[in-house]
Amino acid sequence: MLGVVAVFVYLFDQFAKYLVEENLPLGRAVPVLGEVLQFTYVLNPGAAFSLFSGTTWVFAIIASAVAVFIIVFAHRIRSVSWAVLFGLLLGGNLGNLTDRLFREPGFGIGHVVDFIQVWGFPAIFNIADIAIVSSMGLFVLLTIRGVRLDGQRGEPETTEPRADTPPAPGSTESQA
Repeated sequence: MLGVVAVFVYLFDQFAKYLVEENLPLGRAVPVLGEVLQFTYVLNPGAAFSLFSGTTWVFAIIASAVAVFIIVFAHRIRSVSWAVLFGLLLGGNLGNLTDRLFREPGFGIGHVVDFIQVWGFPAIFNIADIAIVSSMGLFVLLTIRGVRLDGQRGEPETTEPRADTPPAPGSTESQA
């Protein structure tokens, strides 16, 4: 599931960016739903909100490390929800990493194609960004609900008795 979601997000992101580059003028807003939703093709040299421009190579390194971590860690995931979460994160991460590695002005310092502008929101973003933010929202929900990577709820099983459970009958603790 993780792989399917990641591939879908990556391909959707890259296809959308291709269409934007081929069909929209750089910097001009094109209304989709009036002013509520517009497509504005911009090249982002930094992180979210174009912060830290000039340090794109740092984001490329971090994104590469995140991708490797997810791929190495993936075999431990037994929950469909967690697989979807990490698929969204991996696909979005790879979508923006591809831009940073292979777009102008050069390898590792490429600008990310952003184009989705929502009224009242201060940044222009892309499909990869939506996937990454969605994965973080799902992370919060799964964490609040106590869903573990194996899909079970609650705390992992341990051999030590928990402080809030009474000792087993016949144990040395119950004789004290």
